[in-house]
Amino acid sequence: MVRSKRIAILVSGTGSNARILIDRFRQHPEDGVEVVLLISNKATAGALTMAAERDLPTLVVQRAEWKEGQELLRALDAYDIDLIVLAGFLWLIPAYLVHAYPNKIVNIHPALLPKYGGKGMYGRHVHEAVRAAGEVESGITIHYVNENYDEGSIIYQAAVRLDPEDTAEVIADRVLRLEHGNYWRVVRGL
Repeated sequence: MVRSKRIAILVSGTGSNARILIDRFRQHPEDGVEVVLLISNKATAGALTMAAERDLPTLVVQRAEWKEGQELLRALDAYDIDLIVLAGFLWLIPAYLVHAYPNKIVNIHPALLPKYGGKGMYGRHVHEAVRAAGEVESGITIHYVNENYDEGSIIYQAAVRLDPEDTAEVIADRVLRLEHGNYWRVVRGL
């Protein structure tokens, strides 16, 4: 029997993408993917509660530990992680982690990179910038992670058309639907 690929998800907030990934792969073991650990940089992140409700092990990493990484690397090794999936994780991924998991860390960004990426471009900030620029489309970018915000090689993009009257909230809703419908598919393929 072939072992399922083991995933750790990194989150900072409520974890709607994490929830989709966890539930999808639990309901479809034939996909050969298993989420085995959820890691957050915030002890108050809603995703931790969601993971607890699903009996999924969690780890909270403090800033000092994040910079050094020994505890994190030990946890990833103990859970035999094949792929690290960022799902609304806001800290920059340090070089030691990128080097320990080359082309094994992926992120989803709520815009069509290379536009609207980089430090500070997350969540509503992205959608407000897209709206302010009068863009006619937005979307998602799933990419490998390197040592810089949103600069890793692009794996997948999907776009949605925008109407001139769309607010940042409407754009956010359309983009989130793209995230929920596509992230698990791309992760499964990896």
